[in-house]
Amino acid sequence: MEFSNQSLVTQFIIVGFPDLGGYEALLFIFLSIAYIFTLSGNITIITLILNNHKLHVPLYLFVAELSFLEIWYTTVTIPKMLLILLNVKIIPYVGCLLQMYFFHVLGATETYLLTAMAFDRYMAICNPLRYPSIMTIISCFELAACCWVVGFLGPLTQIILLSRLIFCGSNRVEHIFCDFNPVMNLACSDFSLNIRVNFTINSFLLFFAFTCIILSYIKIISTVLKIKTSEGRKKAFSTCGAHLTVVLLFFGSACFMYARPIKTHTVNYDRILAVIYSVLTPMFNPVIYSLRNQEIRNLLKKKLLEIF
Repeated sequence: MEFSNQSLVTQFIIVGFPDLGGYEALLFIFLSIAYIFTLSGNITIITLILNNHKLHVPLYLFVAELSFLEIWYTTVTIPKMLLILLNVKIIPYVGCLLQMYFFHVLGATETYLLTAMAFDRYMAICNPLRYPSIMTIISCFELAACCWVVGFLGPLTQIILLSRLIFCGSNRVEHIFCDFNPVMNLACSDFSLNIRVNFTINSFLLFFAFTCIILSYIKIISTVLKIKTSEGRKKAFSTCGAHLTVVLLFFGSACFMYARPIKTHTVNYDRILAVIYSVLTPMFNPVIYSLRNQEIRNLLKKKLLEIF
């Protein structure tokens, strides 16, 4: 009742990039190119994999699933960033909650999909005889479905707790899109429970998945080093290199942003990290998988030669 005489916030203003000093047009061009490149690159990978029956195996189906995720992951945030640069900074309260929810749904789904991909590589290299019977197409789709289910359930507690907070003061979100911490800091009511829950869920999500991936790769590296021929070792490492690169990019930026108990960095630091994990990492993924994966690289060259 203490907020009865104050107007409750019904919309937020996303501050975006306030210190560009006249470089808004340049950033708009960069984000537009990054978004178009991300969409076209990931759509190309999906098309190549789906149209080639030789690539209908768990390794490449997981890559196609990851590309599908990246398309929506960037679509949740980049279009709104472009609107902010066009000075369209207002977002409704419900729209802000939805942006946060789907951004973290897709982030959590990608976290566990990367874990499933590590398990796939572990089975292929460390248990090659059992691999065909365990990692079937059906089990691949089941693992992917589990990743989506966990992804949709993961942020529910956080978004419900956030929706119960009262916003009655400033509605200026000091970030480049709606996210838990910047929005939570605007609440008039106590959000200490939200901080603890967010830190616990994010830490468990990231560190549990990352630990599983690291343990898988320790076993993979141990097995690969026992291969006698250098050609065999090179082939085994080549199937893991692209995935491990994506894992380090994704988990590195996400851990610095979400797995910390208190706010210890400036808003500009958070903005830079947000650009890395919401724009740059999804943009690099199609490049990494096309350049580091010989099958996709050769297929892409063949299609380009057919076109031109």
